[in-house]
Order: sequence, then C-alpha cells, then structure tokens
Amino acid sequence: MMVFVTFDHLHSFPGTGVRPGLCHKGARALCERYGMDWAAIVKAGGVSSAVLIETGDALAISLVEHAMKSVVA
Repeated sequence: MMVFVTFDHLHSFPGTGVRPGLCHKGARALCERYGMDWAAIVKAGGVSSAVLIETGDALAISLVEHAMKSVVA
C-alpha cells in the first residue's frame, strides 16, 4: 500500500528521543543524501512512500511504516 507521508507523520514518529518526532534538520539531510528536493517536499506537504522506500534507508522505511499504521488505524 502506498501512502503520502506527511509532516504530521514526521513529527509523530515514536521512539527517537525525549519527545516524539524527527527533526527537519535530519529530514533535510536525508533528502540531500538521496537527491530529493526538500523544498518541493515542503511545498507538497510530504512525499510518496514509494520515494522513501526506494532510498533503502532504514529510517526512511521506518517512517513509511509509521505512516501506514496511522492510515490503517
């Protein structure tokens, strides 16, 4: 199932520290590492789960899994 991973998903991602969520600085770094356009993602309000899965990055894939759980719930 493909989902649109939004900033709500990014901000509610569990278990990364004292507060839930991932920071924009880290998300921007992930985009840069894999050649994604951060500005376009911000403008769109998120990104397709397929784009994140294609990176093969464990954190990106975990974020997709988190987004899928929130859509199914």
